[in-house]
Amino acid sequence: MIRLFAAIAVPEDIGQPLTSRMRGLDGARWRPVEALHITLRFFGDVQPRVAEDLDIELATIARPAFGLELDGVGAFGEGRDIHAVWAGVARSEPLNSLAGKCEAAARRAGLKGEGRAYRPHVTMAYLRRPDPVAVAAWLEANSLLRSPLFAVDRFGLYSSHQTSEGSRYVLEAEYRL
Repeated sequence: MIRLFAAIAVPEDIGQPLTSRMRGLDGARWRPVEALHITLRFFGDVQPRVAEDLDIELATIARPAFGLELDGVGAFGEGRDIHAVWAGVARSEPLNSLAGKCEAAARRAGLKGEGRAYRPHVTMAYLRRPDPVAVAAWLEANSLLRSPLFAVDRFGLYSSHQTSEGSRYVLEAEYRL
């Protein structure tokens, strides 16, 4: 089994400025710049044959390149159960369309449909039972986050590998738009 997801890598010139915001939350596991991405579709653990089919299907996606901006911050979970803080992505119909095409590719490869609504974001840190007041303060202090527009001309199929320092991602295939 291999754990896979499709994503857009955050360019280093967009990700690097985020590192100045990666402080102020005790116990946060901040993500390194090279791991910052916008997930298009999480596929989960799949058999090697399904991974091959998925690669073939993702390679058929055709759409023009487009621009994106990061906009604002947020958190997943509530109270002591907050488990991640993230940078938001400005509304983008081309991004939503690309995510939809990745969803369709997953179904054609034999995977079940995603049950959750698509919410594009860049996970900045994972948290374990944080102080909700500290998280609220971090969210307020970073609420005006906005990146310059950056070009999206490709996306990738990534594998995820658990390590003692968190997940490590490997680009398995890249697809040009």
